[in-house]
Amino acid sequence: MRGEDERPAAMWTYIRLEERVPKDHPLRAIRRFTDKALAELDPVFERMYKKTGRPSIPPEWLLRALVLQLLYSVRSERLLMERLDHDLLFRWFVGLDIDTPVWDPSTFSQNRDKFVDREVARRFLAAVVTQATEKGLTSDEHFSVDGTLIQAWASQASFRPKDETGGPGRAGGAGGEGDFKGQRRGNDTHQSTTDPDARLYRKGPGQEARLAYIGNVMIEHRSGLAVGGCVAVASGTAERDAALTLLGPPQQKGAPPHRTLGADKAYDTADFVAACRERGVTPHVCQNTTGRRSAIDGRTTRHVGYAMSQYARRIGEGVNGWIKAIALQRQTHLRGRPRVDWMFVFALAVYDLVRLRRLLGSAA
Repeated sequence: MRGEDERPAAMWTYIRLEERVPKDHPLRAIRRFTDKALAELDPVFERMYKKTGRPSIPPEWLLRALVLQLLYSVRSERLLMERLDHDLLFRWFVGLDIDTPVWDPSTFSQNRDKFVDREVARRFLAAVVTQATEKGLTSDEHFSVDGTLIQAWASQASFRPKDETGGPGRAGGAGGEGDFKGQRRGNDTHQSTTDPDARLYRKGPGQEARLAYIGNVMIEHRSGLAVGGCVAVASGTAERDAALTLLGPPQQKGAPPHRTLGADKAYDTADFVAACRERGVTPHVCQNTTGRRSAIDGRTTRHVGYAMSQYARRIGEGVNGWIKAIALQRQTHLRGRPRVDWMFVFALAVYDLVRLRRLLGSAA
């Protein structure tokens, strides 16, 4: 007998939201790792909000929602709220009941500066890495660094002379895009009026110069987890400077084990190699011998560990690829280096959550 195409209008349900999520769903393990990391941040959240007044949207809800946004490549917070309104899986992950109304997308903007000021993303990443360390999945000796170009949320038309006082007027073109052919433009004389922290940068010969930032990630070699990251103002030395920042200050006498650092040809300079050695780090940098002499020689490259570092450093390229393709950080939707840095580091933490689920399994 054929069933009737009717739309039931039942007002009550006796099935818990938990029962709607399959026991082996990948998000179950990710939710456990996320909840444990957020529990470590509870003292930080306590200091973020006043003790009196109207209760806010719990910061845990906001951060879990952002985890979903990056995992499912949701391109805007408005679309994220639409998805959260009707998707039971999203509601379960964030912690909302079926009847709980979703919040306005502007809530993310209102709370973002609080998260940035208290380095919530970096603390969240550290809490996730700590879980991996407790399971014996991380190395404290062998690392790699890699940088990637992050396009700024600013157009070429916003790149105007610093001393310009004529207001919004631009040369030719509908919408004010202008015609820059034949003009000399550089970061020393021009600046974006939309995002002053962005810099005009060319990744390589023959490529287009764009307003951009440089995202940097440090991975450990045992499990390929991201253990650190930052966004730097784009420049020719940004990747090397950021790598030294991630390594930390020079070590004092009696400080621990020897470390290695894998990197590509962009890091093969005498200054960077010397700075690494001051920090007790052996630079396993890919040799750049194109028309020049490499800063490292056979005393480093002859060891089998050098070849292993060169193989492992490619994992960092995969991390950056995931950040840009899945987490949609190829072009940031935020403005200002602090906010772009916050989102980049948070995306690294989400990558580690996915990696942990694969390493430990759904039953972790």
